[in-house]
Amino acid sequence: MARIAFLGLGRMGAGMAARLVAAGHEVTVFNRSPEKAAELVSAGATFAPTPCEAAQGVEAIFSMVADDDASRAAWLGPNGALAGEYAPNAFAVEFSTISGPWVLELAKHAVAHGLRYLDSPVTGLPDAAAAGRLTLFVGADSAHLEAARPLLAPLCTDIVHFGAVGAGANYKLIQNLLGSIQIAATAEALRTAELAGLDLTTVAQTLSRSGAASPTVIRMCSEMVAGVHDRDIAFTAALRLKDTRIGVELADAVGSPAALGHTAQGIFERLIAAGHGELNETKVIDLLRE
Repeated sequence: MARIAFLGLGRMGAGMAARLVAAGHEVTVFNRSPEKAAELVSAGATFAPTPCEAAQGVEAIFSMVADDDASRAAWLGPNGALAGEYAPNAFAVEFSTISGPWVLELAKHAVAHGLRYLDSPVTGLPDAAAAGRLTLFVGADSAHLEAARPLLAPLCTDIVHFGAVGAGANYKLIQNLLGSIQIAATAEALRTAELAGLDLTTVAQTLSRSGAASPTVIRMCSEMVAGVHDRDIAFTAALRLKDTRIGVELADAVGSPAALGHTAQGIFERLIAAGHGELNETKVIDLLRE
């Protein structure tokens, strides 16, 4: 069993860290809100007050945080993980959905500190994280990935290796941008049906069996019709905007046409401007009702 530092105990990170504890690893956790660590500590994890202290002596440092700023603070802040005295040739694995440029910059810092770096964003909702049913999208040296597989195994049912560092992040941004477009389009379809006088429950059920259905469309149809945006939040509107924005930035950087991506970004910007950033992303249906 390995000594692992886990940074970030949000909806996804808490479930992932719990999987590592349950697998028998010696897990030290850090979170900016210490109270979120209580359940994990009860299960056998150790809490550290800083990322640097969490990284002391570990063989792997895992991070699952909200965005570039949080990732930068966790790794490079005054008490960041890279300042720790971790084991020689330890792994640094960033699971967060972050921008391509920051992934590459972080990788350079990690390598300069003697770490084996894996770019490994994930797909799956919090329930999948807690059950170890995530899929990992990895950008890394092949040998580093093979060596890290036993540590990653409790977290996932599948690992897709897209290539060198940065490739995993690029794929994840593409997938999430497509998801953002589908979410905005589903809200628009349901609002159109509503204005046309159709029963939304029947519309949602039929769309979910149609050729236009996808896992995202099916989930959005159900949740938007239910109309409960302030409880059991799997993904906030603010996180959806962040993912949409950095996905559009990738598309723009490589010269890809991104008209639909830019449109989706504008819709989620309006949702955040309306003060709904901490609500479920499904709240976008109400924006179209205004």
